[in-house]
Amino acid sequence: MTVSPVRFDASAPETRVFADLGSRLMTAVLGQDRAADHLLVALLADGHVLLQGAPGLAKTRLARALADALEGEFRRIQFTPDLLPSDLVGASIYRAATHDFEFRAGPLFANFVLADEINRAPAKVQSALLEAMEERQVTSGDETFPLEPPFFVVATQNPIEHDGTWDLPQAQLDRFLMQIDLDYPGADVERRILDLAVAEATQAFDPPPAAPVRKAELHAAKAAVAEVWLSEPIRNYIVRLVAGTRDDPARIDGVGEHLSHPASPRGTIMLARTAQARAWLRGRDHVLPEDVQALASDVLGHRIGLTYRAEADGVQPGAVIGALLDAVDVV
Repeated sequence: MTVSPVRFDASAPETRVFADLGSRLMTAVLGQDRAADHLLVALLADGHVLLQGAPGLAKTRLARALADALEGEFRRIQFTPDLLPSDLVGASIYRAATHDFEFRAGPLFANFVLADEINRAPAKVQSALLEAMEERQVTSGDETFPLEPPFFVVATQNPIEHDGTWDLPQAQLDRFLMQIDLDYPGADVERRILDLAVAEATQAFDPPPAAPVRKAELHAAKAAVAEVWLSEPIRNYIVRLVAGTRDDPARIDGVGEHLSHPASPRGTIMLARTAQARAWLRGRDHVLPEDVQALASDVLGHRIGLTYRAEADGVQPGAVIGALLDAVDVV
């Protein structure tokens, strides 16, 4: 699905700030405009993102480019099979001088966290991260420590490699607001990527540093997104889409027969929230059906489960969501 050009209300200074941010992302990561757009939507909708794609598709570069453009502390965690939960949340260190324990915060105590190759770590470590994502706090021993807002996690995983990996359980996948799949660029875009890499290597491409988006601006933008109008027809449309994954009121061809379990009410809420963010990014104070349709696959695709038969037949979640969108009328 193509992404329409981002349109902002020139009369609103905060939208101009995020217009510049969107342009910076798309300049830094060529050929992934849709992923950059949806990553920005997720940030404004106050959720977390799972980037999925083969190695070399700029997943890490995209996450780093976003963090570099925002005020706050950035941490990158490389997930490995020997990682422990304490490597993320921190641990209590005994101080002989005071005969007491002192908590040493881990890399989760940051504003923007890149969890690289999250499926490389065992379930205990994944759970420690996902608990922090959901509760916005971490617990060590009998103490609980809140995480400073904003707290935004971008996790990456490679779907084509399975040795030494632990797949995220469906219940944990549901904690991510969106799963964004990155695909290979076309030959013309790849030539531009090569030219950019050569220019960066010879320092011929050295854009002037731009002022980062301040935390206060991000907070104000999130508040503005929450005020975007969701009309009754749009709310009903979102509910009908999610209900369609449950054969309610009737099974939809190309949908129901492929699903082992449908999307939860959390999917309904998240689809509405991201649609508000997309509408605001395009300079509107109300959500249109196109906002819902553009985000449905990334918001609902990882929240549905496919049957064994569907997986054996090569059915993709995106195709199921596409059939759902074709079958459910807006009004």
